[in-house]
Amino acid sequence: MTIWHASRQASRHIAIVHEAAMLPDLVSLALFLRAVESRSLSKAARERHLALAAASRRIAILEHCYGTQLLYRSAKGVEPTPAGKALAFHAQKILGQEQLLRAELSSYSQGVKGHVRIQANTSAITQHLPRDLAVFSHRYPEVKIELVESRSHVINQNVREGRTDIGIVMSGDTLEGISYLPYQQDRLAAVVPRGHELKSKTVPFARILDYDLVGLDSDTAMMRLLLQAAADLSRPLRLSVEVASFEAVCKFVQAGVGIGVLPENAARNFAKEMGLRIIKLTDRWATRQMLICFRGMDALPLAGRKLVELLADPDTEQRLSPRDQDGG
Repeated sequence: MTIWHASRQASRHIAIVHEAAMLPDLVSLALFLRAVESRSLSKAARERHLALAAASRRIAILEHCYGTQLLYRSAKGVEPTPAGKALAFHAQKILGQEQLLRAELSSYSQGVKGHVRIQANTSAITQHLPRDLAVFSHRYPEVKIELVESRSHVINQNVREGRTDIGIVMSGDTLEGISYLPYQQDRLAAVVPRGHELKSKTVPFARILDYDLVGLDSDTAMMRLLLQAAADLSRPLRLSVEVASFEAVCKFVQAGVGIGVLPENAARNFAKEMGLRIIKLTDRWATRQMLICFRGMDALPLAGRKLVELLADPDTEQRLSPRDQDGG
């Protein structure tokens, strides 16, 4: 090695040490996380509009910063080392928080004071949540609400990983690592065509098992509950078809394909128009508890804390007050 080459290497090392003192920065963390996800540093560099050499330098600085190798490199691409997997986990959280910060500050710049991300299951969205969010929006018109519909078990995971601020889920799924408060209850009911032989106003679930059932997707909390209830009775669940929405269940029931089981309040949205009857299930488990889940009050933005307080308040049942209705 020549003196010139050795000097150049030493200068490069000094530069990396100097830059490492200011890192990790968000650009490097995003680059690293994308490289792990795509298993390719060159692809991650292209997506971030960086030269491959510049991307490699950023990874080298990260490795120097943490004092350990983060990526295994091969002709096939890159793989995270055990330390790299740990960094990817935390980088995802850090970048998620930065996105939340960016959204909230953007809202302030546009005159909107706050931003809350909420994910809710179908039962909540089709029953109680719209009117509760209407109350919140009247009281806090400066807050922007971002609402996404999803499955309860997915929502729990997204809350745990910081992908959403607040979740509305059904009890029964694992709540490890997150906080929760009671929200609303719903009661499941059978939905049958108006001329169906089941004439009573109430019925035990065991009687429902005598008929073909129009069901929801099997990964929904409600279908898992029905499958477990049938198993407890040592009876099969005679699924004639599985669909993705409450409305689709009602349409297939209307067509005579089978009977359905839905939250009573949600079924009422379709029953009159489609000529359906609603029969309440008498089983204790048919009354379900919804939960508000979040990582912790301290982890929520102020607007998020206000929303949790409103959703958890039983007096919110009064819904729109005259003050709310006139926007005062």
